[in-house]
Amino acid sequence: MGLLRIMMPPKFQLLALLAFAVAMFFLENQIQKLEESRVKLERAIARHEVHEIEERHTQDGLREREAPSAAGDEDVVVIYNRVPKTASTSFTNIAYDLCGKNHYHVLHINTTKNNPVMSMQDQVRFVKNVTEWWEMKPAFYHGHVSFLDFTKFGVKKKPVYINVIRDPIERLVSYYYFLRFGDDYRPGLRRRKQGDKKTFDECVSAGGSDCAPEKLWLQIPFFCGHYSECWNVGSHWALEQAKYNLVNEYLLVGVTEELEDFVMMLEAALPRFFRGATELYKTGKKSHLRKTSEKKPPTKESSAKLQQSAIWKMENEFYEFALEQFQFVRAHAVREKDGELYLLAQNFFYEKIYPKTN
Repeated sequence: MGLLRIMMPPKFQLLALLAFAVAMFFLENQIQKLEESRVKLERAIARHEVHEIEERHTQDGLREREAPSAAGDEDVVVIYNRVPKTASTSFTNIAYDLCGKNHYHVLHINTTKNNPVMSMQDQVRFVKNVTEWWEMKPAFYHGHVSFLDFTKFGVKKKPVYINVIRDPIERLVSYYYFLRFGDDYRPGLRRRKQGDKKTFDECVSAGGSDCAPEKLWLQIPFFCGHYSECWNVGSHWALEQAKYNLVNEYLLVGVTEELEDFVMMLEAALPRFFRGATELYKTGKKSHLRKTSEKKPPTKESSAKLQQSAIWKMENEFYEFALEQFQFVRAHAVREKDGELYLLAQNFFYEKIYPKTN
């Protein structure tokens, strides 16, 4: 008996093929719709995530505006690039006495051989330390270092610079005797010129190197900074750069002869660091501790001889410029009554604030 072969009629074969094609088309259409739905869902999720990020940024911005002082006060760094023999130790002692009470750190910048110019690699290290050493913030750095422009290193938030300068000849005389006799801060420390009994007047009369006009060139380069021209003795460019930096880069520059006023204005401007500084300066012992030993004021003849030099004229011009600026700031901040200085109260207020809030 042969195989029974069941053959589907051609008509039914065509219908089956057509049904299969319709089913495949329907299936592909459903797959495409599912893919479109998946893309839409992914886009919706992405939009939602972006919205959440924007919302967080908005809330963070509002919180920063509502309480800027809390974070801001803790991120402040003050740099006192102190000029030698300008009462810098006396002032620095105030910062040390207050750091525990006012909760900040004091760090001494101790450079090799007191070189005020840092190498490029040390500049990078110092900028990185100052800006990223969070454990030390808020911080008060001090040391015999010339001005360093932090913006050159891409820093957004610069430190606050302060300084004190002194009459050029008085500063040089003090330094001259300091190298020979030291001071009452560390009286037992042997100084570099110890044993040289020659007075400043005798040095000037003999044309000695330690009292030469070139030795006056110090305050200008300290404010001018780390440019080579700053250290070219007698550079007019350095003088103008020092003036520019004093006005634009320093919060306040005082003078040795009016140190109490300087301390008082710093307490008003930076209470986070200097709250209590004025009272401490008036009554404390450490703030008046360092005085150069055996110092003799120069004669008019010695001063006149130095004043003939172009270097003295430039250094004195810078000192007078700084003094005028300081007195201008003080005149708008301090008043004297019955022999006592006091700070002026706030002299501005806000009005016409719109839009009105309910």
